[in-house]
Amino acid sequence: MSDAAPKSAYELAMERLRKKDEEAGIEHKPITDDQRTAIAEIRNFYQAKLAEIEVLHQSQIVSIVDPEQQAAREQEYRRDRDRLTSERDNKIERARRG
Repeated sequence: MSDAAPKSAYELAMERLRKKDEEAGIEHKPITDDQRTAIAEIRNFYQAKLAEIEVLHQSQIVSIVDPEQQAAREQEYRRDRDRLTSERDNKIERARRG
């Protein structure tokens, strides 16, 4: 019998997932320091952009009285936020792949 401590459900699940990935031929490579730096820069840039459009949106929405115009601005803001989030995620994925 082994002296190792019993494994948690999380550890057992992670082992199963690793085995499943190995069987499927999926290879996991740790990311390099350069990739980490690039990902951090991407996240910082897009965090600033998202904060910028949030501030602009809030300043615009306060001055609009018409509910239809407010709804249109809100929809435009959501569309811009989704676009930036998508761009960020795509760039991060490309940085991870190297």
